[in-house]
Amino acid sequence: MIEIENVRKSFGSLEVLKGVSLTVPKGEVLTVIGGSGSGKSTLLTCINGLEPIDSGRILVDGVEVHAKGTDLNRLRRKIGIVFQQWNAFPHLTVLENVMLAQRKVLGRSRAEAEAEAVRQLKHVGLGDKLSVYPSRLSGGQQQRMAIARALAMSPDYMLFDEVTSALDPQLVGEVLDTLRMLAAEGMTMICVTHEMKFAREVSDRVAFFHQGVIAEIAPPEELFGAPRTPELQKFLAATV
Repeated sequence: MIEIENVRKSFGSLEVLKGVSLTVPKGEVLTVIGGSGSGKSTLLTCINGLEPIDSGRILVDGVEVHAKGTDLNRLRRKIGIVFQQWNAFPHLTVLENVMLAQRKVLGRSRAEAEAEAVRQLKHVGLGDKLSVYPSRLSGGQQQRMAIARALAMSPDYMLFDEVTSALDPQLVGEVLDTLRMLAAEGMTMICVTHEMKFAREVSDRVAFFHQGVIAEIAPPEELFGAPRTPELQKFLAATV
């Protein structure tokens, strides 16, 4: 499981996370909603160790992410993360992009990496794009390639940071369908999203961030159906 205990994080004088505590057990799909600047994306980068924290603890399967002796490269093999921008290598084909980290980080042979890359690209519906360069893909296809690249590392957990926010509206559905498929397969996921319909359909729980704290957390039918705080009521009125 992922355990977050009283985590605080500041950028200069701006405190972005103000004592966040949360436990995500294996197999859960947690979506995180909230306004811009509420701390949602920062939490994901802290879980992955990409950002240091000021105080508190984050543990992944009992390993403290920010402890001095933690091998972050090793730990990150457990935790896939996909950002708004897919950051593909333009000079490599789709297949080569998905193979690269497997070869460099996991030390897989070319044959092993290629077999896993093909499997994951087929998994996300890109089996016919193996020899294509990223520039020839639509935005939705590029994002699905990024998801396949993360899955090819065989993670136990997946973090998604508003993966549809850079896409044209007509492309959002194909990426959300991929996330729905992963949820149905039992992948443990934390998804920062502004897609309320997706959060309502797929989540086991939804966390509402407001000004650096978790203002509410509940199953989707409860959180969307009976919001308790004025802040969440106002947020939902503007987005749903």
